[in-house]
Amino acid sequence: MRWAIVVMGVWGSGKSTVGEKLAQNLISVFLDGDDYHPQCNIDHMAKAQPLTDAMRWPWLDMPAQAVNTARQDAITVFACSALRKSYCDHLRAAIPELRVVFLDAPQYIIAVRLGTRHDHFMPAALLESQYATLELPQNPNVTVSVDQPISNIVKTLARLL
Repeated sequence: MRWAIVVMGVWGSGKSTVGEKLAQNLISVFLDGDDYHPQCNIDHMAKAQPLTDAMRWPWLDMPAQAVNTARQDAITVFACSALRKSYCDHLRAAIPELRVVFLDAPQYIIAVRLGTRHDHFMPAALLESQYATLELPQNPNVTVSVDQPISNIVKTLARLL
């Protein structure tokens, strides 16, 4: 079984973009946690309502299961907000040998990014709730600032992981 990497951070920090590019760099599989949200979660967020813990726990199990299946054959990179320590702990318990990458994203940078983003089910109004929920990870394998080109982030991660 191969190891797995979760790219975590607030919405708009670049989890999917960085995760996909990192997976390409490592010649591995990429999965996006957003693809595992049930429709009721998507509808809830689309109304500018943050998810509750009761909505997050079952969702976290779905990408964890997919990652464990995918990593049978290849290193697996996946994007997942995992905003609270308990969410990261849950993923680490569910996915042995999980490496955690935290995309450190100042709120003002994300606010600018979200002002130009129109292709996501989550409205910019939820940005405050993302930062209110975020607990800085106590033990990420790597923390990298998003205030730099994606290519630099990916190179740094590929070297450090």
